[in-house]
Amino acid sequence: MPTVQILDWGLIDYAQAWRQQETLYRQTIDLKLANRNLPPEQQHLTPNYLVFCEHPPTYTLGTSGKYEHLLINQQQIEKQGVSFYKVDRGGDITCHVPGQVVVYPILDLHHFMTDISRFMRTCEEVIIKTLQQYNITANRLADATGVWIEPETPANARKICAMGIRCSRWVTMHGWALNVNNSLHYFDQIVPCGIKDKKVTSMCQELNVNLIDMEGVKQHIKNHFAQLFDAQLS
Repeated sequence: MPTVQILDWGLIDYAQAWRQQETLYRQTIDLKLANRNLPPEQQHLTPNYLVFCEHPPTYTLGTSGKYEHLLINQQQIEKQGVSFYKVDRGGDITCHVPGQVVVYPILDLHHFMTDISRFMRTCEEVIIKTLQQYNITANRLADATGVWIEPETPANARKICAMGIRCSRWVTMHGWALNVNNSLHYFDQIVPCGIKDKKVTSMCQELNVNLIDMEGVKQHIKNHFAQLFDAQLS
């Protein structure tokens, strides 16, 4: 059973978190490459991390994103104190704000599954099962990565968790952002994930409450991640 180390970076600037992710990601890849030149008994086990954090208001545009999906200009971005980054994950544009549970799995998939589609579907299942703990029924929307409420009814479908990763040599980084307590205002200024006819929601909005315990949500995510990935958390 592979071990996954839990890290919690708290509220952290997106660029700083990106750099810290990149460091762990590169260290893992470098270790995998070094192992190739060693006999099996001298090889070192590659690490796995599950990073939790929150970010100040930030828009990120993925590798398949379009700049026109950002509906405000640079001056408006600066006036609001929002950051914007073009990033090296898959997907289009999304938003990070305090009150989200952001999770970055930095995993060597050789310990789990060498199948990106299966990896993404398993990450979605972690969130689906977490939401079930709060009596929120969620599922997948065909041809759209992430987790959705009422995806079977196009007029009502709304995204509650956005996902996008980068993977090289079967090592992953980036991950997902689950809307828990966060304001949804910032999503009005983008075309979330490049999908024009769908809304965004949060756990608070679905449950019609003011506040949900973030630590409780994180614990449910950890439990379901460990179960679905057959991992030991440390």
